[in-house]
Amino acid sequence: MVSTADKFYRGRITQRENFAPDLWKVKIDPGGEFNFVAGQYATLGVDSTLKRVERAYSIVSSPYERELEIFIELVEQGELTPLLHNLQVGDELSVRRIAKGRFTLDVRSGRHNHLLLATVTGVAPYVSYVRTLHADWKENKFPGDLRLYIIQGASRSWEFGYREELERIASEVPWLKYVPTVSRPWEDKAWRGETGRVEDVIRKYTDEWKLGPADTSGYLCGHPQMIELGRGILLRGGYAKESVREEVYWVPPK
Repeated sequence: MVSTADKFYRGRITQRENFAPDLWKVKIDPGGEFNFVAGQYATLGVDSTLKRVERAYSIVSSPYERELEIFIELVEQGELTPLLHNLQVGDELSVRRIAKGRFTLDVRSGRHNHLLLATVTGVAPYVSYVRTLHADWKENKFPGDLRLYIIQGASRSWEFGYREELERIASEVPWLKYVPTVSRPWEDKAWRGETGRVEDVIRKYTDEWKLGPADTSGYLCGHPQMIELGRGILLRGGYAKESVREEVYWVPPK
């Protein structure tokens, strides 16, 4: 019989950065060896007065990093995020010892281009891809002819979280393009970048980047509406179902 102690670590928050009242990132010392592949998720938990509440969160950090980095959006009526929102540096939480998930980079199909579509915190697994590939690229271990194209949507620019990091890496390497797009520019007067929802600009950038279904894998992560609409655009554009991957962060009520 497997004991509770064998399933969980006691993790500890080592760093926290707030981007908005409902959006923040944390770094977590998992409390032990934690192995994962870029694109997988960690299951975090907080003990409430009645029970331990757990949820899965995509990992931002690269497997090369010792600490886990997580990008979190507060769900006011959620069971766990209000508890996580209260945690500060030094506070503990549970971390299941085994990472899970299949939203990993498709390196077996032979398709060289990877179109990565996300809303807000849905960029987390893509940052993990990029950090891992960037480390490999600097060590001359880059896996062949691989190119990543990220489109990330948010209501306002301060919700992007990792925009500066992604723009910096994109300026250094030939294999990454990154476009952040704001859907409420009237609430973000200083924004001078792309505007519209992710699904509004997919065709524009797939044309500009000359991405076609024969040599491109599609990925959709974050808001279920973006995933539904984005999937439809890709499938109508000739993408096969098996070349499109999805990671839905929550299921809307019917």
